[in-house]
Amino acid sequence: MADVQGAGTAENEQEFWTALNQILSAPCESYELLDNALRSWLDLVSKARDEYLDDEDEIANCSEQLIHSPLFSTNKEYVRTQIIYSMLQEDEYAPLHVIANFLLSDGRAEEETFRRMIKEGCFLRLLELIKGCGSKDSRLHRLLLQLMYEMSRIERLRDEDLMQIDDGFVTYLFQLIEALADDANDPYHYSVIRVLLVLNEQYMVAATSAATESSPISPITNRVIKILSVQGDSYRTFGENIILLLNRETETSQQLLILKLLYLLFTTTATYEYFYTNDLHVLLDVIIRNLLDLPSEMDILRHTYLRVLAPLLAHTQLSKPPHYKRGQILSLIEILRGTGNAHFMPPEPTTIRLLDRVASTPWLADEEPESPSLSPIGRLSLSQTGSAVSVIAKVSEKPGVKTPSRKSEIAAQIKGKSEHGGSPPRPPPPRTLRSQKSLPEVPRHKHGVPVVHPPVPVPRLHVNGAGQKKMPPKLPPPRRRAKMVAATGNEVRTPSEASSPIGSAPVS
Repeated sequence: MADVQGAGTAENEQEFWTALNQILSAPCESYELLDNALRSWLDLVSKARDEYLDDEDEIANCSEQLIHSPLFSTNKEYVRTQIIYSMLQEDEYAPLHVIANFLLSDGRAEEETFRRMIKEGCFLRLLELIKGCGSKDSRLHRLLLQLMYEMSRIERLRDEDLMQIDDGFVTYLFQLIEALADDANDPYHYSVIRVLLVLNEQYMVAATSAATESSPISPITNRVIKILSVQGDSYRTFGENIILLLNRETETSQQLLILKLLYLLFTTTATYEYFYTNDLHVLLDVIIRNLLDLPSEMDILRHTYLRVLAPLLAHTQLSKPPHYKRGQILSLIEILRGTGNAHFMPPEPTTIRLLDRVASTPWLADEEPESPSLSPIGRLSLSQTGSAVSVIAKVSEKPGVKTPSRKSEIAAQIKGKSEHGGSPPRPPPPRTLRSQKSLPEVPRHKHGVPVVHPPVPVPRLHVNGAGQKKMPPKLPPPRRRAKMVAATGNEVRTPSEASSPIGSAPVS
């Protein structure tokens, strides 16, 4: 025991890692020794947090060393219980950071840890800490947001936990997204956005359960949708960022969380036009691309995309002319139906039904509305576009599962075929040039009658008049002038008459 307590001090980073190894490798034959070792580990890492452990990965390394140590492997439940209770009781930020990091690492490896935290009331504790430490310890604040997100997406929260979330807390999260990010690794506040997304899912699950169980208690208000319905114009950055997140996200569960929120926004009258029109164009492009890229076995994700696409086209600014990418949407519907496309298998009945729902959007159909009583922008009613919220709420996927890509599968198949024989594919044979064939001889007789070909006149090359030097035209003859005879009897001529050969003879 004395060795363990003495190991809890370090003067530099090298001594820190040495002391940490001594604490985790010391034998603990009783709960008292185990408690002492845990306190020494927590005290040592907490003091080093601001001195040697500037990176979050280094603190995570300390948690991983505890998880893989004999101290934890032989007393998992006891160690988890002690650390969870420490979370509920600790007030200092440095030890809270180390505790939260361990629970996050252990929960990702064993989901039962997150379920245990919910049962012990850790959600309310996280709610309290996130409100209080935002401006005081940004590192701990980001970590607590990650822990709340991971814990909430594994297990349904208790109704009493959800009812403790007030408008002020949700508004606070939206305000964080509008503010400039102080973390270069998270410039779009994805940690905050994910908490809002998972809270929205929890509200949807709670509403579905209340409707199924016919509970006399009034349904819990979805405060995420409430704030966006009332103050959506003040929190447009959130909408822009979830579209960016959907465009980049490869994890199926993350895409489902975003689609669930989009579905509620596009089926709630107050949030029909929450997004800017340009953002809706980007969103439509992302949905079209992802639907075309989903493999045939990804029915759950495909159905969710289609359930969002129908109200997106019917209720938002996309329903107003000029209609954005109408031709591409119609082509998408035909492709997913398997019409004339060998790369897409015939869809199952649910996909066909959802495609028909999308195709029934008035501005996609060929005919125009017949009655002026219909909406001038061709919006469908909620009964036509809305799937039951329970269907959307029940859709889920295990965290960490990546969405496969049709393009990647095709490329892998091509690569597998080329590597099937154990050798790289052979290059094509070199191209050989064939000798040019001579033209066939023109026949001299046709049906026994000699064919007489008239001689082809050879064009003469005229160069300045058939090869001769072209002379300039002759001058016109000079005018006849009166001849003046000198007194001597000789004829006097003008200079022009003197040089002209015409009229050179004397006049008799």
